[in-house]
Amino acid sequence: MPEQGQVVKLKIDERIAIITIDRPPVNALSSQVMKELETTFESCQNDPQVKVIVVTGAGSFAFVAGADVKEIDAISSEEEGAKLALSGQKIINKIENSKKPVIAAINAVCLGGGNELAMACHMRISSDRAKFGQPEINLGLIPGFGGTQRLARLCGISKARELCLTGDMITAQEAFRIGLVNRVVPDNEVLKQTVALAKKIASKSAQAVQLIQEAISEGMKKSLEEGLAQEGKLFGKVCKTSDKKEGVRAFLEKRQPKFTDQ
Repeated sequence: MPEQGQVVKLKIDERIAIITIDRPPVNALSSQVMKELETTFESCQNDPQVKVIVVTGAGSFAFVAGADVKEIDAISSEEEGAKLALSGQKIINKIENSKKPVIAAINAVCLGGGNELAMACHMRISSDRAKFGQPEINLGLIPGFGGTQRLARLCGISKARELCLTGDMITAQEAFRIGLVNRVVPDNEVLKQTVALAKKIASKSAQAVQLIQEAISEGMKKSLEEGLAQEGKLFGKVCKTSDKKEGVRAFLEKRQPKFTDQ
């Protein structure tokens, strides 16, 4: 396990890694946060003891309330702006492309870069008091860490335009209605229920979990026909695993399987 960062903390328990962004008062995505987030995430990716990753924010005010506005204020050229956006996208893309499931535990306000980070996670569990939005236009900006792209893919082009062009915030309940989050839970149960979901997934065969991740992520980039062909190949691949043999045998013997991730 790496040394704890100054603004990004890591805890690993029962094969679940909990990454906490801890930069008061709003956990803004400064360059330091992004660097530590990348390092911490990569360590979880490379740790064979980690099966599922949870990302959350410290405190009760914000999951992540956006990028660091002071750092953006210092940008004075087109080249600097593009460099910042592409650098942030590169880090967030690593989360989206992870073969290990990543779940966002959204404990409070989730705006701008925070919403972009949450959308890159594979599932999102939200507090019933959380607020969501892409308010960059209120600062004369546009989303830069993937907001225009992932929001349209998750919630549809029309809703993405509305949120990005108005900068309006929406409630957790509305976020659930439009498909932005998977579940809305009581405020004091966000991390508990997210970890419970992570443990449920971690109890499955790591081979099957990672192949499902690959099938969905890569399939979304292909035509239906190409995606189905890839799914077939991956089904063949999982059929040769020890966990497949154990899972099928356990089903036939009417008992719980004992997966070994082999």
